[in-house]
Amino acid sequence: MTRTHHPRPQLQLRLVAERDIVLGPGKIALLEAIEHYGSIAAACREMRLSYKKAWQLLETMSRHFDAALVDTSSGGSQRGGATLTPLARDIIAHYRALLLRLDAAPESAALRGLLRSPHTPSSES
Repeated sequence: MTRTHHPRPQLQLRLVAERDIVLGPGKIALLEAIEHYGSIAAACREMRLSYKKAWQLLETMSRHFDAALVDTSSGGSQRGGATLTPLARDIIAHYRALLLRLDAAPESAALRGLLRSPHTPSSES
């Protein structure tokens, strides 16, 4: 998975449990790509993510929820595919809504306001 460029500083949200990052920007992006492409393999190609790594991320998420997040069907004469379960769609919706609230919070703007401008030389120069 390649790192993204952020035109403006932003907060990222991660849900951790035990020793796992259960949800974060990359896992949410993977779920959204699976939803968009209807295939784990196609999502991996788009994200430049190995198929093995995608399954590791999906397994990590699955360990922490009571129901499956992705339904898969094998290939054979009909092409296989993957769809998100209602639980996965709810998770994405809650995650995105929480990010919007976090971004809109006055504290977020205050933290970003404390950052030096990218065009201002650091004091270490």
